[in-house]
Order: sequence, then structure tokens, then C-alpha cells
Amino acid sequence: MEQLVFELQPPEPPSFANFVAGPNREAVAAVAAAAVEGGADTGVVLWGTPGAGKTHLLRAAVGAALAAGHGALYVADPGALLAAVPEQLATHALVAVDDVDTASTAAQERLFSLFNALRARRGRLFVAASSPPAVLGLRDDLRSRLGWGLVYEIRPLSDRDKPAALVGWARQRGFGLSDDVIGYLLAHGRRDMPSLMATLAALDRHSLAAKRPITVPLVRDWLQREFGLGS
Repeated sequence: MEQLVFELQPPEPPSFANFVAGPNREAVAAVAAAAVEGGADTGVVLWGTPGAGKTHLLRAAVGAALAAGHGALYVADPGALLAAVPEQLATHALVAVDDVDTASTAAQERLFSLFNALRARRGRLFVAASSPPAVLGLRDDLRSRLGWGLVYEIRPLSDRDKPAALVGWARQRGFGLSDDVIGYLLAHGRRDMPSLMATLAALDRHSLAAKRPITVPLVRDWLQREFGLGS
């Protein structure tokens, strides 16, 4: 069910506005500011478990920088850096590289050169990893440079915090969620926030098209009609 719901409509482009910060408010505010305003720190490291929202924040940072008129680039795979010249990449004000802990030896060398090239131009390198810089399995000089800047753990929302976060997310978009709808969604789908928000976005579109509020019967009918699931 979860994959089908996720694929019903493309998700909204990642932004700071559609990220549920939860315990990460300080990190989100700092990343948003650094994406647009820059600062003294060349590097920003976001680390944490899969599904916590690191990729969302990297892409949100790139989107915010572009919207502010700055050159910015998101790189999903460190291996892609091997096809680029660090000095050319450093013409961007911000380069965001995901999953740096998977970088090969050659990709680590490019990351090191990219960091230095960006630093010389007062640009920023945002990276995401599964662990903090001090314990990343990277070459020592790269690991130490990444640790010079801002380092934030991105923590997933606890199950206890998810209902309030979902209500707040829905309220910002102009619709309400009852406790029974939230309970139904948490009982019948994936519990990570990206999947929950994608489901809510799809339900919001369906609710508007059907001119009905989002209730448990509407959610159940929608799932049964679309996928034969949800009872």
C-alpha cells in the first residue's frame, strides 16, 4: 500500500516550508540561513539515520539558494564528482553532496579539492552522511575539514511527536486532521515522515477533487477504490 500511495502523485519539491522539523528546529534554521546568507563556515554536515530528512534538507538548501539568485547544485552520488572539475563546481555558491560516507577513494579526493575550491571562493559545501565527521570512514584530511564547519544530527520524529507534527503540517496547507484519521494513517501505512507527508498530500488533492473533508471513511474509500486496500 505504501509504495502505491507514494506513487499516486509526485511529491512536492523539498523545501524548508514542507519539512516537519520536530526536534531539528535549530538545525533547520541554521541550514536555511547558511543556504541563503552564507557565513564564515565552508562546510555543513547533516548526519543521521535513513529517513530522518537529510536529503530533503540538502535539496531544500539548494532550492532556497537558487531562489535567492545564487548558483547551487545537488549531487545525489559522490561518484558523480569524478566527471566534474572541482574548480568549475566551485563557481556555484553552494554544492550539496549526499551520502558522502559512500564515496570511493577517488571521489574523496574530488571532495577534498572541491572543499578547498569552494573555501577559496567563499562558497559552501553541504554534505549528508550516516555518522558524524569524527567517525566517518573518510581520508583524514577530508574528515577534519568537514568537521570544521556546522555539524548537525538530524533526528527522526518520535511516534509520540508525529500526530502533532502532521496536524501542524496540514494546518499550514489549509486543511484539518482529526485524531482518528491520524491514528488510521499510522496504523495502515509507513510511519516515516516522508511517506506520511506524501500520503497526506495525495489525500489533500483527493479531498479537494471530491469536495469532501478528510475523514476515516474518505481515506478508507480512497484506498479501497485505488488499491483495494485499507479496510
